[in-house]
Amino acid sequence: MIKIICVGKIKEKFFRDAIEEYKKRISKYTKLDIVELPDYDYDNKSIVLEKERDNIIKYISNKDYVITMEIEGNFLSSGELANKIDNTFINYPNITFVIGGSYGLHDDIKKLSNYKLSFSKLTFPHQLFRVILLEQIYRSFKINNNENYHK
Repeated sequence: MIKIICVGKIKEKFFRDAIEEYKKRISKYTKLDIVELPDYDYDNKSIVLEKERDNIIKYISNKDYVITMEIEGNFLSSGELANKIDNTFINYPNITFVIGGSYGLHDDIKKLSNYKLSFSKLTFPHQLFRVILLEQIYRSFKINNNENYHK
């Protein structure tokens, strides 16, 4: 199973539609669970990170291989991500991706991470990034199953 824990709700219909499309496509290969957690609109970064940490941690199991999405994380090609997903499922029943809020992730969540992943040094809106992550997960399954998918 793939689980995506993310801070913030998707408000725009076009992003929700894209997410639903990729959820449908991914369901051919594995169960997918998207956990949307509330974001907090405080100016105090440490309070926000602590509240988000407390919410995130509730959804992480000791059976999960945790991949945190961090700007300072490792870069992988699509093929390398596909390989990472394929090899991880050999030893773990669940892969959990964690997308933080506007302040990123609390250090306690980063410490739980088995792998720190970055898609770019660029900053993306969280709603768009969720779509990008789902597309790359879908692409990984296509690659791992030797199925054609556009380049």
